[in-house]
Amino acid sequence: MTSLLGVFMKVGWVALIFNEVRGVILAVPVLYAMYQSGGTAMAIWLGFCSLAGIALSVIVPLFAARKVQRYVEKKQAEAEPAIA
Repeated sequence: MTSLLGVFMKVGWVALIFNEVRGVILAVPVLYAMYQSGGTAMAIWLGFCSLAGIALSVIVPLFAARKVQRYVEKKQAEAEPAIA
């Protein structure tokens, strides 16, 4: 069971890296649109909201991955016999 969780963790880290790249790709058009608008207050606010949404879509999976990794490490430590 724990080896299966380990495989899922490795696949999850690859997916997490792709999520980071996706976040950067999504941020570029937002920043360009803010530049093109001349930096008006509305453009800055809309840009901030868009970038905050993109950041949350990247940060929340990182937080979840850390929680799952701690859980897997804890389960693996419990499964291993203690060396006396």
